[in-house]
Amino acid sequence: MKSPIAFRLDPDDVERLLRRKQFFSTPYGRGQWVSVRADIPLDWRVVGDLLRRSYRVVALQRMITALEATSRGR
Repeated sequence: MKSPIAFRLDPDDVERLLRRKQFFSTPYGRGQWVSVRADIPLDWRVVGDLLRRSYRVVALQRMITALEATSRGR
């Protein structure tokens, strides 16, 4: 298997994603992380959304503020 892509998300989101075949529990993070298999075709819009949500979970508040300012400037 190719390297998976891991996301840190709210536990409810992790539980919901684990019901889907391509996702699996990441072996670290006490249920706050979920991974997607990267050796199958992926819906990159979904992956992008999960990456953005995951970033907001782990980023410092000043980083989120900077991200939002950049997004508004587009």
